[in-house]
Amino acid sequence: MADRVYNVLFLCTGNTARSILAESILRKDGRGRFAAFSAGSRPKGIVNPIALKVLADGDYPTESLRSKSWTEFAAPGAPVMDFVFTVCDDAAGETCPVWPGQPMTAHWGIEDPAAVEGTAIERERAFVQAFKYLKNRIAVFAALPIAGLDRLALGSRLHDIGRLDGATRSRPEVA
Repeated sequence: MADRVYNVLFLCTGNTARSILAESILRKDGRGRFAAFSAGSRPKGIVNPIALKVLADGDYPTESLRSKSWTEFAAPGAPVMDFVFTVCDDAAGETCPVWPGQPMTAHWGIEDPAAVEGTAIERERAFVQAFKYLKNRIAVFAALPIAGLDRLALGSRLHDIGRLDGATRSRPEVA
């Protein structure tokens, strides 16, 4: 019997950097156990070119990555999410759509690399740092024995992941 594939949505406000990085990382590092998606509450309609460079430099997939609205995933016919993670504090504070299927949620906030000003090297360094924080969180998440944990234990683990190195403020616990 084939293992279940879990749908995971990463949310940010603009859907140009952090959520895009997370989507690509989980696509590759999830090794087929997860279907990864990203979206924004107010998508900018473009993916940050530095995010694409960092992903390509690490041999992570960039094809089909696009900045899109979270309403795509709340509409009829959209994939039903098992997990929804906010990766920026602004999106965590917004009222999200009602997600079909009552997915598990957690806040995995990290600083916005797109907000860093400075030289090209300094800006790229911020994206590399965000990539590393997200890659670490996703590795911990992907290693969880999801099917073997009850909802309360899984929710606790998901919130703990959001407090790993690089965490910004935490949001109230939601399960």
